[in-house]
Amino acid sequence: QVQLVESGGGLVQPGSSLTLSCAASRITFSNYHMGWFRQAPGNQRELVATISNSGTQGYGDSVKGRFTISRDNAKNAVYLQMNSLKPEDTAVYYCRASNFGVAYWGQGTQVTVFS
Repeated sequence: QVQLVESGGGLVQPGSSLTLSCAASRITFSNYHMGWFRQAPGNQRELVATISNSGTQGYGDSVKGRFTISRDNAKNAVYLQMNSLKPEDTAVYYCRASNFGVAYWGQGTQVTVFS
């Protein structure tokens, strides 16, 4: 059974930085496109950042220039470096692995940015 386990969330003040990690198991990680999504209460889940299996990155408009996605195929992990956090970044952040017409999701990690 594929597992994606997120970590690194927390409670921070505006302007702070956090790095989220997602550890994958039971997949050939290097074959998969990886992504970070987030969902705030009452909102739909939205794309934050993606990184293809060849390393091409993409970002949602609200995080461009502040967040950076990266992957380490040797460690079966994907990361999200979040800088200059804002209260509107508050959400549960989910990791996703996709390819071959299937997608796997992690359970999420909470990020709260409070004044």
